[in-house]
Amino acid sequence: MATASSSNQNNSNQNQSIAFSWRSLVIPIAVTAIVVFTLAPVLWQLLTSFKVNPEIETIPNVYIPSKITVQHYTELFVRRPFFAYILNSALVSIVSTVLCLAIGSPAAYALARLRIAGEKIILAGVLIVTLFPYILLFLGLLEVIKAVGLANNYLALIIPYTAINLPLTILVMRSFFQQLPKDLEDVAKVDGYNTWQMLTRIVLPLTLPAMVTTGILTFIFSWNEFLFALTFITKETMKTIPVAAAQLSGASQFDTPYGALAAATILGTLPLILLVLFFQRKIVQGLTAGAVKG
Repeated sequence: MATASSSNQNNSNQNQSIAFSWRSLVIPIAVTAIVVFTLAPVLWQLLTSFKVNPEIETIPNVYIPSKITVQHYTELFVRRPFFAYILNSALVSIVSTVLCLAIGSPAAYALARLRIAGEKIILAGVLIVTLFPYILLFLGLLEVIKAVGLANNYLALIIPYTAINLPLTILVMRSFFQQLPKDLEDVAKVDGYNTWQMLTRIVLPLTLPAMVTTGILTFIFSWNEFLFALTFITKETMKTIPVAAAQLSGASQFDTPYGALAAATILGTLPLILLVLFFQRKIVQGLTAGAVKG
């Protein structure tokens, strides 16, 4: 009996070791495959931006450049006002993000803490607007822009971006406000704080990770938006990066500047990457806040 039990135990140990070895082998391979699949387009654009034109146009493809050049980057700033495009995108994105947080945070706090008549109707309306495809608003916004004379004006982008991202900001911030303990607010009321002081001095500092996460989502949408920026802004010096990159042209009608396009793509993506890396810890805190209780 002792021999049989020991053999069964050995077999179970062998099965566990086999299962463990398979798991330790499959998981790294799967993670590596996902990372390569995700980063391959970015790496391809990065390598293309440093290739000389003959290597870009050659067939079969040259994956690793034999010669490194920064000509494509310098041409972006010499032939076109690309620095102005970056400033335009930054201005529109930053202002719309600040407006979303400045308007959405108090509105979310009011919906989370204050007793408002028709609160459920308001939340339902906000949710419907969030799910509504913003592309369907294009024709209506175009007529409004023409009527009020906002063509070739930064407000033609800032106002729609703020309006589109505001419902999402309200919903996300409201969920975070609901997770905060009410005891803090009760103590603040005892100390003489009014609602605005309590919001700005106590509640908002505690929800900083949520504000950072929501702000970055708003910023990324405003930075990458293409259709509104293409239609509402036609002045060359006021264009944003997505529009400017899409309108890059070569020396002739049939020439596609792949190197310049790749360089413009890298320059347009780099600020977003730096932003996410800089606020990485706050983003993780904002995404995981409230996931574990107790």
